[in-house]
Amino acid sequence: MYLFLVGAAILAALYFEQTALVFGIAAWMAFEGLTNIRITTLLQKLRHKTLAPGLTVFKSKPRFDFDAFRAWRLSVALFLGGSFLLLQAYHVQVFWFVPWFMGFAIMGAGASGVCPMLLILRWVGFR
Repeated sequence: MYLFLVGAAILAALYFEQTALVFGIAAWMAFEGLTNIRITTLLQKLRHKTLAPGLTVFKSKPRFDFDAFRAWRLSVALFLGGSFLLLQAYHVQVFWFVPWFMGFAIMGAGASGVCPMLLILRWVGFR
């Protein structure tokens, strides 16, 4: 559900041309990735419940002591924020599709439970 809501928020912000919201989502993802403080985990602790991850798990031996979902959040922040910055500030029109693609891909990953980018990060060796 988390990925679906993130993807839907990105698409809504792009559709309604809310530039600050797109940068806010990228900053929020960067904050979660850098600090590993996640809103979903905090809400689970407040409610005294633990939920299963819900995504397809790729069975591999971790090579890096770094969580794959944390690396995913950092890469989303980098690509979403970077491409949107190039589009808005420097008017590089080639990057208009990157935020839209990311929004649809993240929303699709949340709906299906399979995130190809997260599977690739786990295959590479992230925990």
